[in-house]
Amino acid sequence: MTSPRTRGETDAASLQGRDVVIVGGGSGIGLEVARRAVAAGARVTLGGRSEEKLGRAAESLGDAARWAVVDNTDKESLAAFFAGVERIDHLFTPAATYQVGPMRELTDAQAESPFVSKFWGQYHAVKHAAPKLAPDGSVVLMAGAASVRPPAAAPAYVACNAAVEGLGRGLAVELAPVRVNVVSPGTIDGNLWAGRPEAAREASFAQYERDALLRRTGSEGEVADAVLFLFTNTFMTGSTLYPDGGYALR
Repeated sequence: MTSPRTRGETDAASLQGRDVVIVGGGSGIGLEVARRAVAAGARVTLGGRSEEKLGRAAESLGDAARWAVVDNTDKESLAAFFAGVERIDHLFTPAATYQVGPMRELTDAQAESPFVSKFWGQYHAVKHAAPKLAPDGSVVLMAGAASVRPPAAAPAYVACNAAVEGLGRGLAVELAPVRVNVVSPGTIDGNLWAGRPEAAREASFAQYERDALLRRTGSEGEVADAVLFLFTNTFMTGSTLYPDGGYALR
């Protein structure tokens, strides 16, 4: 008979003693997920490009955290990163660097950048992680609510997010019983937007507040809570969650 922990426990207590790997864990949503995982008793491995950010993040998390530099656009870098990981119970892959804009304005390289980093970066991260994944473990990919409701003229970016959602379904079939799900946030007031020009940020936030049912942007913590739900709900696979304040419904 299957144990209650395996069949139905969906709270954070099921992360006790587990190993969580986050590619993109040095800041933003990835770091928020790491904080919650450590608070629940998990060990975390943070990956990212910036030694400085990773070091600060790991220090803030304490002895349960370790880190290593990784570039998710470089397959050799990903291979080296995952070679240093013994076991993975839960994997989250929010790292991505890309440019967004209209087809008629972007160069081909700029238009392709979401796929290079956000799609293929996650694809290859999971490929290298797969041999280390626990049979009862999970993967959470990062997409975005633009997949179902384009906010502006940015067709390649929209298509990339939709492709990541499809990738999650495909990987759920291939990797079962490992669970694979996708989180697709709306506009989040956090690290990503903090580095953008104030005027652009204010205009985007105002538009989002008009468009979303809840009339506000989201927080990194709200997305992190969705990720932890996907880590711990043992009957969720091949699904996409939209922590977007109802943006996709309007």
